[in-house]
Amino acid sequence: MTSEPTSPPVVPPLHSPKSPVWPTFPFHREGSRVWERGGISPRDLPSPLPTKRTRTYSATARASAGPVFKGICKQFSRSQGHGFITPENGSEDIFVHVSDIEGEYVPVEGDEVTYKMCPIPPKNQKFQAVEVVLTQLAPHTPHETWSGQVVGS
Repeated sequence: MTSEPTSPPVVPPLHSPKSPVWPTFPFHREGSRVWERGGISPRDLPSPLPTKRTRTYSATARASAGPVFKGICKQFSRSQGHGFITPENGSEDIFVHVSDIEGEYVPVEGDEVTYKMCPIPPKNQKFQAVEVVLTQLAPHTPHETWSGQVVGS
């Protein structure tokens, strides 16, 4: 039995693209003409804080597997889309983003909540609340649903 020597497979050479490749950004820089015409305002720029949509899968999985904490809503601004929770153990206030609130009601000061914690990049020294659930609405305080209906509690 004789075997013939096999030649390595033929690989086509790599070619550079015919047109230059320029990076695209989801927003225009401050000096661009679109910015000057008023097409984009500074509030349209992406947030540097991780939201439910921009958080990595591994960070979400670690937070979901973590313990559940209890706290009280210290402040929440629907128009700004964020607020703070005072933990039950009295430690430093925890940041909460609107995308991490579960349920139909907008939190108000005094609401009891449960939450899990996720570190805030890049240094991961501070934490934000994720999977926030309102467990007890603040008594004698009007609450608003996400659709805008005001409900008394």
